[in-house]
Amino acid sequence: MKKILPLLALLILASLAVAQKTTLTVAVFPNLDDSLKAQIPLFNKKFPDVEVKLVIQQYADHHNALTTALATGQGLPDVAAIEIGYVGRFAEGQGFEDLNKAPYSAGQYKKLFTPYTISQATSSDGRFIAMPTDIGPGTFFYRNDILQKAGVDPKSMMTWPGYIAAGRAIKSSTGSFLIADAADVAWINIFATTPANTSPYFDEQGKVVVDTPRFVRAFELAKNIRAAGLDARIGSWTNEWYDAFKKGTVATQFSGAWLMGHLKNWMAPDTKGLWRVQQLPEGMYASWGGSFYGIPSASKNKALAWEFIKFVTTNDESQIAGFKAIGAFPALLAAQNDPVFNDPVEFLGGQKAFLIWRDAARRVKPLKANKYDRVAYEILGTALSQVLDEGKDVTAALAEAKRLIERRMR
Repeated sequence: MKKILPLLALLILASLAVAQKTTLTVAVFPNLDDSLKAQIPLFNKKFPDVEVKLVIQQYADHHNALTTALATGQGLPDVAAIEIGYVGRFAEGQGFEDLNKAPYSAGQYKKLFTPYTISQATSSDGRFIAMPTDIGPGTFFYRNDILQKAGVDPKSMMTWPGYIAAGRAIKSSTGSFLIADAADVAWINIFATTPANTSPYFDEQGKVVVDTPRFVRAFELAKNIRAAGLDARIGSWTNEWYDAFKKGTVATQFSGAWLMGHLKNWMAPDTKGLWRVQQLPEGMYASWGGSFYGIPSASKNKALAWEFIKFVTTNDESQIAGFKAIGAFPALLAAQNDPVFNDPVEFLGGQKAFLIWRDAARRVKPLKANKYDRVAYEILGTALSQVLDEGKDVTAALAEAKRLIERRMR
């Protein structure tokens, strides 16, 4: 009995400790969950009595569920991840805490982040609804082995005419396509040529600008690549897309820096050492992707949610843990100065790619979010498909896209 009583006491204490644990629900989409799985153990060192429960849904399902939950006030998490494509919509709507206000007072942290991220999560009336956690500096991936076989110098691809000319040489000598989908050339141009402090699709007064010359040029470049038979006509995030990277049937890809983590971890790990990166053509710099964390106003654990968000976004060690886990480029400037950024990247043939991406991130212009950004993106995507797949006239397609966006706004 003397031995049993202390054991019973320990069991009771242990059960009480478990019972007193606070559960914090964090809703995320795939890949970001792997970043958090590397960060949560660090958070639990500081907050051992908190159980972080991840609610994971596919990208579109996650954002759709979040939209529905905000509208109904039901089923909301304590912390919600928001991807850049949706942050403008949520910022202009209601349902997220304004982190500018007490007790959050996030203004003191804004200077810690890559500058352009702050405007992305700020509404037109000045509300700041989410803290940035990772960013997607746009980059130019290329298969060094394919370019060497074709006798193509990657520097010759740093203009769009040079890029297309190289594509012809690659196709004729190796059989590989220049890029999976010509549409990506249009998108990177649209993102990179957006004037500072505006939305990609709207001007400072909120007027639709998708029929302006920069959109015409972006669409024409994509159309020329498709007409020359240089793209594989493969959409992103499909099995065909993954196979193209695995088999080397495409020579280049424009994306955010985060693509390297996907290629390395699951898309095409056997291509290690074959890829290289360089900056975008013609001195362009663009943001392609990025994630944020916000607190729904219906959260039952707002104080703890804020502690969690602060930890995963403003803590150097936490940001680097996420970076190492999935290649999620840290939004935190101090994390970008970590010695790991000087390391050669084995997957990219020993290239010091982190420094290239850091330089790009610091040159990206700040853009303003608009609540209709997602609507404009989807309508413009349809217009681009009509140009590439159906041969529709570029000017006519953009004019129709403008009318459809304006109709949706009304």
